[in-house]
Amino acid sequence: MIVIYLFLIFLFCLLLIKATDILIVNLKAFSQASGMGEFLVTTSILALATSLPEFFVGITSAFEGQPNLALGNVIGANIANLSLVIGGAALIGGSLVVRGIFLRRDVFYAFLAGAAPMVLLFDKELSRIDGLILLALYGFYNVWVLTERREEMIEEEEEEGFIRRLLRRLNHRGTKKELAWIFLGVALLLFSADMIVRIATKLAIIAYIPIFLIGLFLVAIGTTLPELVFGTKAVRQQKPLMVFGNLLGSIVANGTLIIGIVSVISPIRIQAFNEYLLATMAFVFIFGLFYLFIRTKHRLERWEGAVLLGIYLVFILLEFLKL
Repeated sequence: MIVIYLFLIFLFCLLLIKATDILIVNLKAFSQASGMGEFLVTTSILALATSLPEFFVGITSAFEGQPNLALGNVIGANIANLSLVIGGAALIGGSLVVRGIFLRRDVFYAFLAGAAPMVLLFDKELSRIDGLILLALYGFYNVWVLTERREEMIEEEEEEGFIRRLLRRLNHRGTKKELAWIFLGVALLLFSADMIVRIATKLAIIAYIPIFLIGLFLVAIGTTLPELVFGTKAVRQQKPLMVFGNLLGSIVANGTLIIGIVSVISPIRIQAFNEYLLATMAFVFIFGLFYLFIRTKHRLERWEGAVLLGIYLVFILLEFLKL
């Protein structure tokens, strides 16, 4: 049975890669046709779409009275995004160039959003009020992004508003076709990621792994596969802004929107505190190292991606040595 599960995971990974190919090609064309910047599109649209696996895992676990699975998934996904995803993209696709001060500033704000639930969990509990605070932070971040990226959405100065311009461009036949392919790509991507998560979860249950660690590693790796494949493809196509936009947007959505909704449905009380504490320290350390890499040389080199991947492997080893 285990062999069958592994074979199915392999097949769904192939489907995931094909869906990402469709998504990248049409997202690039859509961003050009609609006049929206690639960073804005990936931060506000694609990042939320690729975070839907974490969202559905979180909602399901909350209604089933297992919010610790969602907590582990969110923290594990954010750690994986900063090490496995961005490190793997840099290692496979080459160095990532960071253009402009705004992107480095966005990294800092994404860190604050990702760390927010950890700060609120200082008393070992995430209440419904804490969840509402996280949802408010998500709304604030998105309003800030739309405001700061206004120049990316405007190709030329004209009196009509942005919404009217966007609707006119979306009415173009070619753009409608691209948008349809984007939805198809997202649907295939989410379906394949969801199946990977389901199969990996069954394997974890057979192995008697604690629920928090299931979310922290197996489920988190499964739910971050869309970001990993997307990031690698975008790097190879010389689209670093799309990589960073998806990465930062996913971290913000995971740390505020998803965990906020989960805690509103079912307040979280930490069960595996030692494992949670180690994961928190790992998130802060990896984010700090990532920020140092891109701030000093305005790029993430291939060897730096390998370092981030190595730290992730050490983190996995330390967590399982505690069992």
